[in-house]
Amino acid sequence: MLERARPQSPFYTQEHEAFRDVMRRFVAREIEPYASEWDEAGEFPRSLYVKAAEIGLLGLGFPEEYGGVPADQFMKIVASQELARAGAGGVSASLNSHTIGSPPIARAARPEVKARVLPQILSGQKISALAITEPSGGSDVANLRTKARRDGDHYVVSGEKTFITSGMRADYLTVAVRTGGEGASGVSLLLIPGDTPGLSRTKLKKMGWWASDTATLHFDECRVPAENLIGEEGHGFKIIMQNFNSERMGMAAGCTAYARVCVDEAIAYARERKTFGKPIAQHQVIRHKIVDMAQRVAASQSMLELLAWRLGQGENPVAEICMMKNQSTQTMAFCASEAVQIFGGAGFMRGVKVERIYREVKVNAIGGGTEEIMKDLASRQMGL
Repeated sequence: MLERARPQSPFYTQEHEAFRDVMRRFVAREIEPYASEWDEAGEFPRSLYVKAAEIGLLGLGFPEEYGGVPADQFMKIVASQELARAGAGGVSASLNSHTIGSPPIARAARPEVKARVLPQILSGQKISALAITEPSGGSDVANLRTKARRDGDHYVVSGEKTFITSGMRADYLTVAVRTGGEGASGVSLLLIPGDTPGLSRTKLKKMGWWASDTATLHFDECRVPAENLIGEEGHGFKIIMQNFNSERMGMAAGCTAYARVCVDEAIAYARERKTFGKPIAQHQVIRHKIVDMAQRVAASQSMLELLAWRLGQGENPVAEICMMKNQSTQTMAFCASEAVQIFGGAGFMRGVKVERIYREVKVNAIGGGTEEIMKDLASRQMGL
């Protein structure tokens, strides 16, 4: 197996490895046996959030005073990559939706709001989601249209958000709104409770991530307390941008791990499946496919870990992180395609990891910034 062939990395301490063991047992016990069932059902039990909180997963990187757990970039990589072992991207996406919905709260909300909201989220009692994308545009955050006008001690919110992960079940929504004029300087962030009158939700059906509930949110004159403003008016765009490094690193870690799962599954299948009187692993064409897959996974993992180390040194390598996201999603796409090919007809059947992962390739290449946007941002960072 490729996992066993990897040399011990100097980036991981005993603490990292101890958490890896905890995560591996959690995934094997609580997720992997039910992954196909949850995918077909289109959701997973809310109780999984509480179980994830109990092992420290939900609190990673959040302030201890609210129930968080100290974590560096490598601890987050361990969490993302161990979750990926189940080959259930939808579970990982919704279970971790707080990692994009709650950092703005922890970073910029009022102290009393943090104290009220974060402990509930980090204990798994409440679900957090981020709502940025709109029907009129995704990556063009500076030109979003959802409006929030001030009315006394409330904001009144009207507009729509779409493709929102955990959108159907979220108890707290971190929502980008327009409080001012055009452009980035008019964007603010509001924390909107899921039971706010005037908020309705429409469930969306997707190519992949079936177990992750995804929704379009409709805000019809929703009154939100002004104290729920995250940061200052007009500073929402800056806060949103601060989220992206972490989100893209998390996606890169997950995609690289899903690619590794494809390699491991392909190796195991190739050893068992026989054609022309011998295991297909003994056919040169299959061996070469697997080596090509493993080579790309190794390159992606090395790039990921180097960038994690640089972030830990206080650097801000935006261009390289954009390239890392593309590298990992392209590696996942290649490995998923090759794994299904190696499985043949069995890879086209629902219920196997490689089939689920194959369906989930595109959402990773689009979410968190499309491959095209990543290239454009990287080129600008390079002065081109």
